[in-house]
Amino acid sequence: MNDTPHLPPALATGIGSLPGTDAREAAKAATGSFEDFPHLPELPARGPGADMIGRTAGLLVELYARVEPSGWRIGDRPGRDTRRARSWLGEDLDALEEFTQGYEGLLKVQAVGPWTLAAALELKNGEAALSDPGACRDLAASLAEGLRQHLEEVRRRVPGARLVLQLDEPSLTAVLRGQVRTASGYRTHRAVDRQTVEATLRDVVGVHDGGPVVVHSCAPDVPFALLRRAGVAGISFDFSLLTERDDEVIGEAVEGGTRLFAGVVPGTDAPLSDPAGSVMSVRTLWRRLGLRPGLLPEAVTVTPACGLAGASPGYARSTYAHCVRAARSLADNPE
Repeated sequence: MNDTPHLPPALATGIGSLPGTDAREAAKAATGSFEDFPHLPELPARGPGADMIGRTAGLLVELYARVEPSGWRIGDRPGRDTRRARSWLGEDLDALEEFTQGYEGLLKVQAVGPWTLAAALELKNGEAALSDPGACRDLAASLAEGLRQHLEEVRRRVPGARLVLQLDEPSLTAVLRGQVRTASGYRTHRAVDRQTVEATLRDVVGVHDGGPVVVHSCAPDVPFALLRRAGVAGISFDFSLLTERDDEVIGEAVEGGTRLFAGVVPGTDAPLSDPAGSVMSVRTLWRRLGLRPGLLPEAVTVTPACGLAGASPGYARSTYAHCVRAARSLADNPE
């Protein structure tokens, strides 16, 4: 789309989550590893409210959620769980602010997107918000306003940064295909119309007010074309899940100016190949598509395949350094 905000070249970044519970250590790792594209870390090991869904639920405006044995459920008023989620986020922002004094450049913040949130948050009857179109609309509107306020807060703390918003949508394909299970587990919720999904995403993407938005999913069959129509500037995915049937949409995305966040390093502890080997599959794809090699550094940002919450601290540090070296290999030798 011609009016999609441009995302300038950046060689490597993280997805979001890291192991451990120390916000300062995490901020130090994210800002020290990715000098030109750091991100706000997430530390789900701290417990409810620091997890992906609870953290984003804490951003909602005039909607609140609490922890039930089955997961996060929408409630009438803010309680202990909402306060805890907001407290964890405040701690993370304090640490980020400390390590980004005077920083000018790209800075990524992450939140769960509207459809994964609708698939995960329960209504009072225990069913997912996804089961109720009105609840989905209310949830998306609340999320949009919460994200607007969150971005303003980050701008205030790191005034020199150019913010990139990442929406985590691992359940998006399941929502589109009617594969999200009901509370009983015996049925699935009806597939949501693609135009509704696209329009809602476009509305939430629009809150960034001219800034670039990336959608991340480490699930198979990411809907590249739908996301591009919704106005995203970049798509973040597990590169190992691509198949040759994705070639056409990938080629169209690159030629249309969509940045690929290629997840080429495993998100949990695994032997790491040499950095050049980690991006060999990216070069192979480029040759198969007949794309100009010099376009690679402009079109691809190297990342882990998914968040690193399940990794060991040592592996997480090594992965960040590995992504930077792999991206440098890609830039220096795109052929």
